[in-house]
Amino acid sequence: MSGGLRIEGLTAAYDKANVLEDVSLAVEPGRITCLLGSNGSGKTTLIRSILGLTPPRAGRIVFDGVDIAGLATHKVVAAGIACIPEGRKVFAKFTVEENLRLGAYQETSDSVTHERMSEIFGIFPRLAERREQLAGTMSGGEQAMLSIGRGLMRAPKLLLIDEPSLGLSPLFVQENFRIIRQINDRGITVFLVEQNVRQTLTISHYGYVLSKGRVIARGTPAELADREEVREAYFG
Repeated sequence: MSGGLRIEGLTAAYDKANVLEDVSLAVEPGRITCLLGSNGSGKTTLIRSILGLTPPRAGRIVFDGVDIAGLATHKVVAAGIACIPEGRKVFAKFTVEENLRLGAYQETSDSVTHERMSEIFGIFPRLAERREQLAGTMSGGEQAMLSIGRGLMRAPKLLLIDEPSLGLSPLFVQENFRIIRQINDRGITVFLVEQNVRQTLTISHYGYVLSKGRVIARGTPAELADREEVREAYFG
């Protein structure tokens, strides 16, 4: 099974200030691995480094055995990594179907694109019902579904999901996390970056906690929930 990601001794910076310091973690193929951390912990910089948007100062980012650190973003995507960005960021003036087609922009076969779209509509029947609707007129939860669907149109090996619960009602948060587990059940490796600790630990197989640019805890969901610093920071 492919889709494994290893980050080894990663240091990344903006200007002269290091934001990430010697970060190491592993996303095992076929599993949901989470990265927990509050605002300012360095989560966004880590995502940007994986995607080639913030080249690391030191360290390696190894995807399926190949070091991708510093690769151009389109090459990272072509390697099999898709990112569902924080805040969804759909193309508001395009229809649902047009948004999905944009997700498959690197695919040259119309039949493959059509087949993938049919699979997405199977996962998200609501998107099938609204395929001609402008994305900007949809609810936040529906836009979240569309954003995930667009990422899946690339048939990724690894799905990197940034803050899927941000700005959503509790009902849609539960639905989104159910869908993430369903996607993982189809064999897609998931790296879930979140602040919603309770929901995230419910569906994850393993996790890391990032604070001030360093990994301060790692373990299974049960182990993380039992760590004093995690309980104090997230459970009160």
